[in-house]
Amino acid sequence: MTPILEVRGLHAFYGKSHVLHGVDLKLGEGEIVSLLGRNGSGRSTLVKAAMGQVEARGEVLFKGQPILGMKAFQVAHQGLGYVPENRDIFPTLTVEQNLLLGQKERRQSGRWSLGDMYRMFPRLEERREVAAGVLSGGEQQMLTLCRTLMGDPDAIMIDEPTEGLAPKIVALVADYLLALKERGVSVLLVEQKLAIALDISQRVYLMGHGAIVFEGTPEQLRQDAAVRKEWLEV
Repeated sequence: MTPILEVRGLHAFYGKSHVLHGVDLKLGEGEIVSLLGRNGSGRSTLVKAAMGQVEARGEVLFKGQPILGMKAFQVAHQGLGYVPENRDIFPTLTVEQNLLLGQKERRQSGRWSLGDMYRMFPRLEERREVAAGVLSGGEQQMLTLCRTLMGDPDAIMIDEPTEGLAPKIVALVADYLLALKERGVSVLLVEQKLAIALDISQRVYLMGHGAIVFEGTPEQLRQDAAVRKEWLEV
């Protein structure tokens, strides 16, 4: 497996609080990898550190090049997309304007077009002229995912995409992630819902107290009741 994203010995800090403790992680080309763990385990901090949003030290390599310390827009220009948990949309702009803002400048024909977005989520096409701020939570999540894709990333980190969504929308998000894999986009998925993560991932990492406590296949995690009980179950 050729890693497109590689994290080595990553430590991260919020002020004096030491949150990540030497994390190692790899995401292969065209692979879906899930990052699991309870709230507060350090999952979101890891992806924020990779995007230059928290103080960190160690190594983060994307396509073999160091990116730790770059600003978020510089990381995005390298081809690493990021979908934050807070559904970061422009509420006063229309759905279509939000999508077009996601395009890279002077962009060559990429993997994704507006038509692709609307085929994937027909509801967005129905709402294309509506201000994004009046969309439902599920529609805003669809929009955030699609806007990131319009930048034609080679890999994408997605933080809790199914949080608060109805089961029907969760299934749509799972289909979306599989569609990314089919087009060669690597996915690092930060997720609470064990079922979706295990169903679509090739590998999983489990975090606890700012460190990796398990790495393996979904089947290995399904069979390891002790690890699940200690680090996942409430």
